[in-house]
This record gives sequence, C-alpha cells and structure tokens, in this order.
Amino acid sequence: MTEHPQTPRDEVISSQINAPIEVLLELDEEQWTLVMRRQFPHGPQKLWAMLTEPAQLARWSPIVPDRPLTEPGPAVSRENPGDAPIETEVLTVDAPRQLVHRWGGDLLSWTLIPAGESTILELRQSTGGPAAAVMLAAGWQVCLGRLAAEDGTDRERPTGQRAMDYGWQELHNTYRNRFANHIDTD
Repeated sequence: MTEHPQTPRDEVISSQINAPIEVLLELDEEQWTLVMRRQFPHGPQKLWAMLTEPAQLARWSPIVPDRPLTEPGPAVSRENPGDAPIETEVLTVDAPRQLVHRWGGDLLSWTLIPAGESTILELRQSTGGPAAAVMLAAGWQVCLGRLAAEDGTDRERPTGQRAMDYGWQELHNTYRNRFANHIDTD
C-alpha cells in the first residue's frame, strides 16, 4: 500500500489561526450570540472588500455569495461551488463600518473598527445555543486566521477535512470546555 504524503500546512495561516482572538458567548433574553473580536493588519477599506466581494470571500470564508454583499437584499451562498445553496439576505450596509446579514437561520453582524494602520473586526453571530457556538467558534477561528493571512498570494482556504489539519478539532475541544457551563444549562 502506497502512502500519499500529506500536503504540508501553510505556516502563515497556521500561525494566524493561533493568534490572539477574543471569543465570548452571550445570552440576551432567549438568544445566544457568539462574539469574536480580533485585530487584522489590513485597513478598513481592504477588510471591507474581503467581507463583501465574492472573489475575496472565496479566499477565506464559508459564505461565498452569488453577488457582492454591498447592497441590502437577497443572495445565495455556497461554501464550495457544488454545495447546496444557503439563503443569504443582506440587511444593513454601512461601508466600511458594518455589514449585517442572514446566513441560513443565523444573523451575522460584522463591525470594523479602525485601529491605526490595522482594523479590529467584531463578528456577532446568533446561534441555536452553546453547542452550536462551539462548532461555529472553532470554524470561524480557522476562517479568520485565513483572512488575517491574506496577502494576495495563492494560499489555500482550509475547509472541511483540511480544516482539521489546521487544528479545528483542538479548537472545538477548547471551546467545548470553555462553554461547558453554558452547554449544561442549554
């Protein structure tokens, strides 16, 4: 049996996945919200394009829409070209400060805060509860790490099984432990 060598991880992406990130789980009345904040080396205009333009989103995000997310209204998103469509609806656009949209049943709010030459990005995503937030936090940490590594070169977008090679399972375990007291009461 011949073993195929594994494609090595992109160490720039890997280091960005493990860079500091603030992750919170909030409960407001009956709604759980995952909150993630992290600083990016990109300025607000560049980061805004990465959040709204399909070609840019396809480099890092699980949300790849059929149109730019620069105007309110419906869109259809897929993570990969052959995947089932996910209904997406842009609700608020305040370029380059805030984008609010639905992605399937979840509400996502992206806020960009200038910080000198860089930008702080805050993602708030409604979730079905703490157990769902564990998977979302692990997945978004991989995606946001890939976004932070964006430099215009041909880097991979670790999705599916490949995300495991970048530590998704370890992140999942970390968030499961971190949110355990919420999961028990969910």
